[in-house]
Amino acid sequence: MSGQWLTRRTGLVTTAPPVTRRSTRSVLDEDTRPSAPEPDPDVTFSRRGLSAGQHLIDVHDHYRAELEQVRDLLARVAKGITAVGQARDELNRLTIRANDWTLGGACQMQCVALTEHHSMEDAAIFPHLGQSQPTLRDVLDRLDTEHHAIHDVLEEIDAALIHLVQHPADLGPVTEAIDLLTDTLLSHFAYEEGELVGPLARYGFYQGQL
Repeated sequence: MSGQWLTRRTGLVTTAPPVTRRSTRSVLDEDTRPSAPEPDPDVTFSRRGLSAGQHLIDVHDHYRAELEQVRDLLARVAKGITAVGQARDELNRLTIRANDWTLGGACQMQCVALTEHHSMEDAAIFPHLGQSQPTLRDVLDRLDTEHHAIHDVLEEIDAALIHLVQHPADLGPVTEAIDLLTDTLLSHFAYEEGELVGPLARYGFYQGQL
């Protein structure tokens, strides 16, 4: 992965893939992921470019933190440590806006945000990077494929939330779905950072940014 040379040449540190897995399932073909070549030695990165590369890591950090908050909330509700009313107050502080609390609301808000994030990448950022660096196109195609896989996992969570509404005491399906989403996102984010932080630091998120 590009992250192997990235820190040495830019000082930027990408996030490592997860060491342990929570789900027995996988929707990603991690073993066949393509990787773009390291840029030529004469390629340099500006301070503004490095900020662009770091921005992707920061965005992913936000989603990783939100995912952990959802997981923690689910665990505390399941164990009876946190009452629904307390969870509602906590969730309101985390998300700023939540009209009426349900566990599903917490998951759905993050799922919508993730979908919007991936749509922006696919529709605008990826074409720009592919045109700027043709050797990156196989990576971009794989990332696009993984975005579709993540969408399917989000659909599973939606179905699990419907089940939870119908069977409030059965947290099994939504727990399993969130475990799969956790594994999938952490792996995907690590791969995406390793491959795209360098190109973003070189070309920016859009034409003319750098």
